[in-house]
Amino acid sequence: MLLAVDVGNTQTHIGVFSKDAIVAQWRTHTVRSRTADELALTFRQFLSMDDLSFDRQITGVVISSVVPTLTAAIREMVERYFHFSPVVVEPGTRTGMPIHIDNPSELGADRICNAVAAYTLAGGPLIVIDFGTATTFDVVSQRGEYLGGAIAPGVQVSADALAQAAARLPRVELLAPRSVIGKSTIESVRAGVLLGAAAMVDGMIDRIRGEMKGEPQVVATGGLAPLVLEHCTTKSRFEATLTLTGLRILYERNV
Repeated sequence: MLLAVDVGNTQTHIGVFSKDAIVAQWRTHTVRSRTADELALTFRQFLSMDDLSFDRQITGVVISSVVPTLTAAIREMVERYFHFSPVVVEPGTRTGMPIHIDNPSELGADRICNAVAAYTLAGGPLIVIDFGTATTFDVVSQRGEYLGGAIAPGVQVSADALAQAAARLPRVELLAPRSVIGKSTIESVRAGVLLGAAAMVDGMIDRIRGEMKGEPQVVATGGLAPLVLEHCTTKSRFEATLTLTGLRILYERNV
């Protein structure tokens, strides 16, 4: 079985694949200071919850990470406890996707995973949106070339920043507002943050389409994606495990 680990700035998404099928997945807070031994304990506990063996069933590990300290710690954990080296998505990894940006080494590992997975699932041209700590837009051509993208503040980041910067505005739970015209401060914040995010997504898709050849499909992922997409006018395909699927594909291309 393959253990796929996507380390984000806020959460770490972990999945186990048996061939092409994901058989278990978990999310945990990203803690940058965790050691290799602490990570081994965490992974063992997650696997045991689904009656999977840390010692006997994992035959490969693939990692994407935007947190360098955790990349090193997970690599050390794999080598110490599994006795083989993981595949780490980084510059030099075979992706099968030409990257047409000024400095390909700048491209986040999660973004290339998303682009590869979305193109494999849906073909091109594509706009891939990931609703995470940042909301990222990645653009893939008809021929499967990564063309670039855009990065915006994530929905939760925007809400948190508003509460921190404005003394009289509360931190609110991100729920759909009853109306775009809020009748209370909480409803007004929800309308501005959530519906504003949906309007930004629709607007960005329109602008990206204006610079592309052909009519792109839109594929979305990320924990907050369903909440925002519900209010978008643009039709999209939601794939909850898109990044993990990309990790599996890249593992197969490199082993």
